[in-house]
Amino acid sequence: MNKDESKAVSEILHELSNTSHVQVRSSTELAVHVSEAAEDEDEKRIGKGQGPLRRRTDYRAIRNAPRSLTLTPWQVIHAIGLGAASARQGAGRGLAEHWGSLRYNQALEANQGDYLRLSSEGRDLLRFYKATQSGEIGTGFASLLAEKLVRTRYPDHSVSVIPADVALKAGWALRTTSGTGARPEPLQRRPHFFVEAWQPGQPSKVILVSSKGTHSSVQQVHKQLSTASAHVESVHIGPYGTVPYLLIGTEIPKKESLALHVLEGPGATVLRPSGDAEEADPDLTLDQRNRVADVVRYAERERTTIPGFQLLPESFAWFSVVLARTEAATLTAFTGGGKPTAQYLTKEQGQRHFQHDVHANTDRMRDAEHRIHDIDFLGTDHIYRLNGTRVEAFSGLKKSLYTHLHHGRVNEYRRELHALRGQWPDRSASEQWSAVSIRADGTVIAIRLRKE
Repeated sequence: MNKDESKAVSEILHELSNTSHVQVRSSTELAVHVSEAAEDEDEKRIGKGQGPLRRRTDYRAIRNAPRSLTLTPWQVIHAIGLGAASARQGAGRGLAEHWGSLRYNQALEANQGDYLRLSSEGRDLLRFYKATQSGEIGTGFASLLAEKLVRTRYPDHSVSVIPADVALKAGWALRTTSGTGARPEPLQRRPHFFVEAWQPGQPSKVILVSSKGTHSSVQQVHKQLSTASAHVESVHIGPYGTVPYLLIGTEIPKKESLALHVLEGPGATVLRPSGDAEEADPDLTLDQRNRVADVVRYAERERTTIPGFQLLPESFAWFSVVLARTEAATLTAFTGGGKPTAQYLTKEQGQRHFQHDVHANTDRMRDAEHRIHDIDFLGTDHIYRLNGTRVEAFSGLKKSLYTHLHHGRVNEYRRELHALRGQWPDRSASEQWSAVSIRADGTVIAIRLRKE
């Protein structure tokens, strides 16, 4: 190994643990600009004979919005990797896609004011996969900001960020299989996450999140957020138009620091089941449902049915199980996938893809154990080369929590995790690892030079 190369890579890894800031912008002016962008888009659609989009239009500035989000680049990579492991479940590449987040090791850096921006390497990569990069980075930042906002509002709750597509597949077919053409637009536009605030034994609170990312101007952010308002309109929990939501756009300039633009839809949705509904038990195998993709809407005392996804109180108990088991699948996919993940998914959610350990670039799954900040973690190691130097990355879950999920004990996982609230270390490095990120869901991702 070339010593100079090793030193350079070592510095790159240590920079991943440097604390930085990302601006958060939310204002009445932003809401006005998004509404204007929506009007412009609908005018163009009408001119093409397409008709305006159905949107949520009750968005507003965030109450008591933070001025910035404080984090490390490694925490962003953690969020991107966790989202990729879950979002790609149906394709059977969960863990391989998760490790793909490591390509962002050199993409982010702090400027002199400690605000996060694209590095020169990150800017050079734009010509190869600009849209992919903006989408993945935007999703990572959006999940971190949404989690922070919901934790602030419900400090006595635990908070889970759950991929919406994977959850919805437990009840609806998201794509047509008849070959007769595209599905209605509202079924093609969906939020990216459900954010669940929960306590063991209590009904959960749910918020929708739609995220966007762009390397273009702030005007493009306004256009993207106007489109995001159509994404959240497709899902309704309870009566039409009452579920709260967040619209988050990540602005990724070539030279200036990154900025998060965010608006919210008001309200509170609690998954309190109807009186005659069966009690929810996340430990029980989830049955696939084939629900009609219809939403009931009342306008001027008239009842109409429109395309979309709607959950009424008699389905709240079922959906709370969907959220808990989809999160369990996300966490086990992050640690190594395989049968521990398959047990939590229905056929339509991609269960068959996890029946066997077939992920690329990992010879052994779920057999790595590391003690980090005095916590025992179990997961999977990944060895690769960064600028020619061998690097070791590890993703895992607190061992006792993993044991619960491995044996199908979702209730025990959630009880223990909730009891650990506020106890997770926030140190971003350790003696053995150059960069460490531990999330409140019990997952860890760490990286260091590979010992020869």
